Amino acid sequence: MNRNTKIIKLKLDIIFKRIFGDKNNKEIITAFLEDLLEMPENSIQDVIIENVELPPDELDKKFSRLDLKMLVDNKIVNIEMQVNYEADFRDRTLFYWSKLYTEELGSGEEYGELKKTICINIINFNALQNPNYHSHFITTESETGEVLSEKFDIHFFELKKIKDSAKNKPMEDWLNLINAETEGELMDIETNTQIKEVRDTIVILRELNGDEKVKQEAYYREKRLHDEATALGCARREGEAIGIEKERQQTIIKLRAMGLSDEDIKKFYST
Repeated sequence: MNRNTKIIKLKLDIIFKRIFGDKNNKEIITAFLEDLLEMPENSIQDVIIENVELPPDELDKKFSRLDLKMLVDNKIVNIEMQVNYEADFRDRTLFYWSKLYTEELGSGEEYGELKKTICINIINFNALQNPNYHSHFITTESETGEVLSEKFDIHFFELKKIKDSAKNKPMEDWLNLINAETEGELMDIETNTQIKEVRDTIVILRELNGDEKVKQEAYYREKRLHDEATALGCARREGEAIGIEKERQQTIIKLRAMGLSDEDIKKFYST
């Protein structure tokens, strides 16, 4: 088997959801969550996947996002895989966490019945100043460290930072697997991991790589994401150019107010 052979990437949301959104893969899902959240082995008793389907019309929608929502031991767990950079990703995560937290409370139920809500963001870009690949946010009092509520829980896993890490935590095997883009990388992970469920996931991923229909879906999904990234990049550069020109015009007005001639201003910008 050629080590340089490209594979469909697990970080692609539709592939991630095919594996971790399949109720037949509960052992894999359980091990994945326990390792990512650093929970004791076999501590999760029950996992219910709530949004399993991959609706075809969603795959082609502009800027559509596929997330994975589960009920894990009566806690809400939401996993989002985000490949493209988003400047407002932190705010979007807070908004989405609040939506998940509140929408489960039925009419007439007490606030105390609200479930612990955990958002897991696996992102293919750097969003935080933390040099570590894993950032865990909770709500605490600024001086005493007292926890306001155990029900707020947001995790970020930044894939760009994982290659520089050597902490040898079980979560690293999963994140390296998500990052893998070639058969050679799969081979190395398969050889070195001690986690059975990681090896099981590699088997499934190879099976998906042999399915032409899945590969075609992955191709179109990846193309859509590339198109989105290009569109956002062009819009950002256009906005920056407009901002620069606006600032230049404001500077010219100020220079004129100071008594400089147009000729002097022209020289100012040519130096």
